[in-house]
Amino acid sequence: MENNNPLMCNPESGICEIQTNITNSADSSLVKASKKPLKIIYYTDPICSSCWGIEPQLRKLKLEYGNNIEIEYRMGGLLPNWSYNSGGISKPSDVAHHWDEVSVYYDMPIDGNVWLENPLPSSYPPSIAFKAAQMQDYEKAILFLREIREMVFLRKKNITKWEHLEFAAKKVGLDTVKFKTDYEGKAKELFEEDLKLGRELGVRGFPTIFFTDSAGNKEMVYGSKPYNTFENALVKLYPTASKTIYDKTWSSVFSIYHSLTAKEFSELTGTPRNESEKYLDDLKAKGHLDKLTTKNGAIWTLKNTSR
Repeated sequence: MENNNPLMCNPESGICEIQTNITNSADSSLVKASKKPLKIIYYTDPICSSCWGIEPQLRKLKLEYGNNIEIEYRMGGLLPNWSYNSGGISKPSDVAHHWDEVSVYYDMPIDGNVWLENPLPSSYPPSIAFKAAQMQDYEKAILFLREIREMVFLRKKNITKWEHLEFAAKKVGLDTVKFKTDYEGKAKELFEEDLKLGRELGVRGFPTIFFTDSAGNKEMVYGSKPYNTFENALVKLYPTASKTIYDKTWSSVFSIYHSLTAKEFSELTGTPRNESEKYLDDLKAKGHLDKLTTKNGAIWTLKNTSR
């Protein structure tokens, strides 16, 4: 993997790959489903563009199969620092054009200019911040992760800076005093545990999603893949999984996910992709939604929401 750089994600395979020592020695009790028929272990990173690319699929999976699955988010450590030179990327500015390219490929808005205007030295601080959020509240931690992803991919914010992490934590309703204490303390240990388990499970890139049942049987989806790939892995392990028929109206979907891209809206509501932006713009014109436009697409947010 000498020629590989973690930030040079391959859009065709949908993978951001890392250099790692794989041991495949994970304690099976850590990966078995216990609360629900299936457990999903999702290895990700706050600045992984391929992970941003699967947000539509992951959100739909939760809506259709949430009753059958528990999802465990783990941080993988995509960018420790800039002490290497490989894969055509040796400095932050090299990432800018690449992010613009993958944005088009995944049909998800990403503005690569953050790497020109306010580059990140590492993905470790936001990863540790996510673990601090997780210590406090599982659901709010997922909202926090989404918030900092929108910050870095759309708003060009350097999410290694405390001011942005604190803002995101406050916005999703976390206790910011406890959040800071945990961020500076125990969260780093939890992040190291995620990295260790990742090596033991053989994680070598993101997104990596393991589906496991109560017997420890495992299916893996590696990289950004179409929705049916995730669904097929789930059904293979749990053939009797019941699919929830959910309300696909715009108001219902936005009441669950307060911000949606056009690709996400299309995936979740069944609106044809070539019609979804006009539909969302009409809702904005009627005063239901706010819109943030970037050079590579937009995101619509439900009005009068704390998120």
